Amino acid sequence: MKTPLQIGVTGGIGSGKSLICAVFGALGVPVYAADDRAKWLTEHDPILKADIVRLLGPEAYTPLGQYNRQWVASQVFQNPELLGQLNQLVHPRVMADTARWVAQHAHHPYVVKEAAIMKRAGDHNTLDKVVVVQAPMDLRIARIRLRDPQRSEAQIRGIIQNQMSDEDRAALADYILINDETALLLPQIIALHDQFRAGR
Repeated sequence: MKTPLQIGVTGGIGSGKSLICAVFGALGVPVYAADDRAKWLTEHDPILKADIVRLLGPEAYTPLGQYNRQWVASQVFQNPELLGQLNQLVHPRVMADTARWVAQHAHHPYVVKEAAIMKRAGDHNTLDKVVVVQAPMDLRIARIRLRDPQRSEAQIRGIIQNQMSDEDRAALADYILINDETALLLPQIIALHDQFRAGR
């Protein structure tokens, strides 16, 4: 069976990767939001739920069966080993879910996978190319403050510092999209769309 080209799209918080994925979606390209899907799986995948309870205990879920995200974060945030174990449970389930999703969209020339954390194409993943979205720090902070007014600038800078640096992210990139509100974004996306449709 023919498999579509798999394109990863990533970028730091406030870079605009979700907007760019929305444009790909408007062009008729299937988009898999890996972070949203991982959240969905933690509540709806019975195997994953059982594994998480085994690792963290019944407090990982509310009495109504909802993933207790704040409690889990409080357990793993200061414990890198436990966070790693949790990720080792979640990632294979997301990978399997992604593979099923890609198979369902095999008639498309390419598909897009959006994720905050990504490796180089082919580095323990099925991606053919990685697109990195970049924007200046001040603009990213302004966007996040507009979107999440409850967050202070110091909190936002803390989140950004905990993420991969722009330089490290650029090293993953096969393509870089500049989303700085001066470079025209749509022509950059259309150029990639034409390349990916042609299988390049």
